[in-house]
Amino acid sequence: MLATAVAVVSVLVGGLLAAVALTGHPFGAWRSPESLTPGLIGAAMLGTAPGLFAVNRARAWHEARSLVHPLAVVLIGLFTVSLLDAGQLYVARGGSIVPVLFSLGWLLVLGTLCVCALIALAWQYLAPGRPVGPNGAPLPGWSKPALAVLGSAWLGMGTGLLVRPAFWAGFVPWSVDRLDARALGVWALALGVGVLGALAEDDLGRTGPALIALPGTAVALTVVLVCRAPAVDWSSGPALCLVAMVAGLLLTGLSGRVLLARSSAAEPRS
Repeated sequence: MLATAVAVVSVLVGGLLAAVALTGHPFGAWRSPESLTPGLIGAAMLGTAPGLFAVNRARAWHEARSLVHPLAVVLIGLFTVSLLDAGQLYVARGGSIVPVLFSLGWLLVLGTLCVCALIALAWQYLAPGRPVGPNGAPLPGWSKPALAVLGSAWLGMGTGLLVRPAFWAGFVPWSVDRLDARALGVWALALGVGVLGALAEDDLGRTGPALIALPGTAVALTVVLVCRAPAVDWSSGPALCLVAMVAGLLLTGLSGRVLLARSSAAEPRS
């Protein structure tokens, strides 16, 4: 229920943020110096929505946690940074009625979903655990170093943007402010948690929803980056790193889906 609710909100809000950003006009809960940041946030929301809908097909907790943990990071992280920098929100700074109401709804919806996520996780981990069978489709050995590097890169970038946004914002290849940097850091941290979580699961069958969310997120991010390409300093090292990291998400998701399909086809049928 939580994943489905977040997926619906992600489609509606993420679609709005991404669509407005493509026109070159910044729109969101706070005033961004460049429309690319809210556009990327909206793209990430849109890209993860199919994976969140797929959580409904999970039969047990271990089949959903590779995506639910990053979901909790996003909800709790975005709500926390919004409160820490609440003075930058339109509802505090004032402005036209639409962004003010949007920022108020941003806080209310995020706060509600954040509480639901905390309750769901606490309920899950306080409930008696069920034994989990052996890994049905372990990750191939050649993929593990690449996953470790990709997950660590996203995790490290997200941590830096969250802990020291004033410093690490200078490495973002487009104009961002403090709240922009922290919001991007939350999403980067969640992507790192998702990739490293899949590595820790070491079972393709337990990462089904995440394998849907990863390529969807990569494609959505790519569309926004291409459409807003003039705003990015493509000659910089961070821009090249970002391209490689987004490509890594796409390759990870697609290769994982192929390997999972092959594993399922190879299973003996009764």
